[in-house]
Amino acid sequence: METWMRFMSSDGGIAFGRVENGYLHEYEGIDQPVPTGAVLSLRALTPLAPCAPGKVVALWNNFHALAAKLGKAVPAHPLFLIKPAGSVIGPGDAIRRPSSYAGKIAYEGELGIVIGKRCRDASLEEAEAAIFGYTIVNDVTAAELLNENPDFPQWCRAKGFDTFCAIGPAIVSGFDWRAARVVTTLDGTERQNYPLADMVLTPAQQVSMISHDMMLEPGDVIACGTSLGVGSIRDGATVTIAIEGIGQLANTLTAAHAQQPTVVAMAGQE
Repeated sequence: METWMRFMSSDGGIAFGRVENGYLHEYEGIDQPVPTGAVLSLRALTPLAPCAPGKVVALWNNFHALAAKLGKAVPAHPLFLIKPAGSVIGPGDAIRRPSSYAGKIAYEGELGIVIGKRCRDASLEEAEAAIFGYTIVNDVTAAELLNENPDFPQWCRAKGFDTFCAIGPAIVSGFDWRAARVVTTLDGTERQNYPLADMVLTPAQQVSMISHDMMLEPGDVIACGTSLGVGSIRDGATVTIAIEGIGQLANTLTAAHAQQPTVVAMAGQE
């Protein structure tokens, strides 16, 4: 297995590469995994989300245990929504409560698939080859918005706010997802602990089927869906999602900040 991360340097530059023994061996990027020759100490770098996806494809009802609890049939094709690029944050970044929403905010600990090659109408074999590696995703949801309007379920709005998609801390290539579990804790109390082997559609199946619906680009992320134990986050609480072999992703929900009123000077009062 190899671990890949993305960082900001002290001068504001962004570096991506393979992490080994406290150093970043810089590469051109996910789409061009070619080493630049630069080797940087991690002590001088600030972790970012390990990729900058153009889109995050987030699945619903992709685990047998949760489908059984909800009384839902398992899908033959991925059931998904799109989270915008602006919703992505990295490890340690704050999840910000929207100023327009005072209701329940939920966490969902998930495995994330990171695309490494442009992918369209892919076979299972091509889809497997297009997977760069795996990461951790917290698919955050403004839960009470979903059915606020009885005429239109608001999946994209409820899950698309800025900071509502935490990704990190790393991408791991060569990761055996079948043997791993997702463990989610809320302020140190375990809330989720489920096996990834319970997935309805495997990562390769997800990539293949979704690629027949839309182009998948390098750096795009597919969030594989969650299982039992989804719950709400209080303002100030910290959600930590761990997958052994990838690491831990921790983010804290911060309260909304009241917007300051805009003062417009009248003529003669400047």
